[in-house]
Amino acid sequence: MAPDSPSWSGLESRKSISFRARRSNALPPNRLRDSWFDQGDRTTQWLRRCVAARADTSTTSGAVMNAHPAMDTTGTSRDMSKAPEIIHPPRLGRWIGVILVGTVMAWIVYQALTNPGFQWDVVGRYLLDVGVLKGVAMTLQLTAIVMIVGLLIGIVVAVMRMSGDPLLIFCAHAFVWFFRGTPVLVQLVFWYNLAALFPAIEIGIPFGGPKFFEIPATVAISSFTAALLGLGLNEGAYMAEIIRAGLMSVDNGQSEASKALGHKPWHTFWVVVLPQAMKAIVPPTGNQVIGMLKYTSIASVVALYELMHSVELIYSRNFEIVPLLIVAALWYLFLVSILSVIQYFIEKHYSKGWQGQDDRGA
Repeated sequence: MAPDSPSWSGLESRKSISFRARRSNALPPNRLRDSWFDQGDRTTQWLRRCVAARADTSTTSGAVMNAHPAMDTTGTSRDMSKAPEIIHPPRLGRWIGVILVGTVMAWIVYQALTNPGFQWDVVGRYLLDVGVLKGVAMTLQLTAIVMIVGLLIGIVVAVMRMSGDPLLIFCAHAFVWFFRGTPVLVQLVFWYNLAALFPAIEIGIPFGGPKFFEIPATVAISSFTAALLGLGLNEGAYMAEIIRAGLMSVDNGQSEASKALGHKPWHTFWVVVLPQAMKAIVPPTGNQVIGMLKYTSIASVVALYELMHSVELIYSRNFEIVPLLIVAALWYLFLVSILSVIQYFIEKHYSKGWQGQDDRGA
């Protein structure tokens, strides 16, 4: 094909238009010349639409090309108000459930207000009784100490299970197996009656060696000590599994990076691994605290003056069993509600930086 032929000239013109169209993305819309669109063919019309859409995007943030089904040829949005309305079918089952639940709740409220067996006057009289308040204080004290002991034991046992030492792993497995496998009530009664096996608690060289310290078991094992040992060791077994699961949720690369920086193992655990594992540890630990607050009522069998035992002592004198049980239930509900609010804010604190990642991942 000769360079001077009409076909060659048209091809050169097409190439020039194609080249300029590719360069148009790098130039502002107001720099484009009308002389570029002298051709009256489809290519020229397509380029005009592209330039119009680009001019619209340069002035309106977030505008899209006119190829979008909700946009017209000028880049403006179409009127979508005429879209068909979605009509959901009637949910008969939901209304039936609302009626049933409402009926049950109304019956409960009616019985609570009209049944004389509740004796709300007795409930109000003993709700802030001095003996009951002392029991509440002992319940909170025992819950706090038991959870601290259980948490420390859980950390040690969890680290032992993940240490890689066969002896430590065996001891950790045996501890968790025994204290999770026996009822906590049995453990409390056992510790309370430890004097039947060992009349005195001694510290010294075993097998007939000299003794450095000795105390009668009946003096060392009080009601509070028995409750602390029974609940604390049992809680330590459960906390060990919770902490181990939390530590396993942290990527091994975090520990390897800390070791590569020259940090010691204890520093790596307390500063690098454990803070990241708290996101997985805090929710079940909060549930354990709430559960332990209620489990302290078991300590009443060893005559510990906690909330349940204080209520038992009162209704053993006046025989007002149901009102006093309601008093205990109201206090437990109140304390659990406070702990639930505290748990919510602690979980929210340790979830910082994770919610956004979850949203981005979704």
